[in-house]
Amino acid sequence: MGSHRRLAPSGFDRGSTAAVGLLSVAAALLGAVPATAAPAAPAAPQDDRRAEVDRLHTEAEQATEAYNKADARTDALREEVTTAQESIARQQERVNTMRDALGSLAGAQYRSGGIDPSLALLLSAEPDDYLDRASVLDRITTRQAGELRELQQAMRDLAQDRAEAAGKLTELERGRKAVAAHKKTVERKLAKARALLAALPDDERTAYQRGSRSGREDLTALAGAAPASGRAGAAFAAARSALGKPYVWGANGPSGFDCSGLTQWAYAQAGVGIPRTSQAQTGAGRHVSLAEARPGDLVAYRDDASHIGMYAGNGQVIHAPYPGAPVRYDPVAMMPISSITRV
Repeated sequence: MGSHRRLAPSGFDRGSTAAVGLLSVAAALLGAVPATAAPAAPAAPQDDRRAEVDRLHTEAEQATEAYNKADARTDALREEVTTAQESIARQQERVNTMRDALGSLAGAQYRSGGIDPSLALLLSAEPDDYLDRASVLDRITTRQAGELRELQQAMRDLAQDRAEAAGKLTELERGRKAVAAHKKTVERKLAKARALLAALPDDERTAYQRGSRSGREDLTALAGAAPASGRAGAAFAAARSALGKPYVWGANGPSGFDCSGLTQWAYAQAGVGIPRTSQAQTGAGRHVSLAEARPGDLVAYRDDASHIGMYAGNGQVIHAPYPGAPVRYDPVAMMPISSITRV
């Protein structure tokens, strides 16, 4: 995000400008200083506004990547919670079935031998029948003990899974709050940037929105080194197909993109899954130097890797710059490069 331009210093601070102004007035009164020696005019106020817009766009992009990270984590946690809840439901059904079976076994035990064995033998008209029943009772008791141990283990497992699911639900709620907080930060900064841009004269606003744009949208002008692999070539082709699509923070296509959303979407079209955030994408492959860069490589910017684009060859990248600027080509050196990753 941001127009990625470095503003030249004005050369004067307010104190020095005021001092020079006073000296000029005094010299003019004495007739000693010609008109051509007048000091340069101070920087126009809109320059400060443009610098502030740059800063807000950079900070909004950093917050956007934090939002993307929190959002991806909450999505993963939501799936984990759903899976855990389904597993708990199956385990509870198993526990209920085992309890029912143990209840049936207990009833059978009572009916088969709920009185003293010696008395049952004396009262039995057929001792052999009693011995057969006693043998069955022994088998039932052994089986019941095994079922009981299994039930106890199942209940322990169920309790542990419930506790883990509760922890995930708590983490999910924290993640939702983090997502909401990052979203508010992004929206606040972008709203302030929009207001500052609206205050600029039309020609200044147009110049800012044009930014460092290279204007090289003719794809044949970027013929250069071949992609490092077939999948890199497919991802590069997908990124080129997104040229002109709007920047939409938090979006990963196909109708709008933020910076990491574009690169993730492009590689998804090539059948390759890479992480959602620009910081995580720098670890999606091996690092290469700028001299080795080939189309399809991921170029991360700033020390915190909060912006990312795709190398297009011939010293250019394709990227989603910032709100109001569509997916486009820009010089690869538009900002300090933190890493280049070959997926």
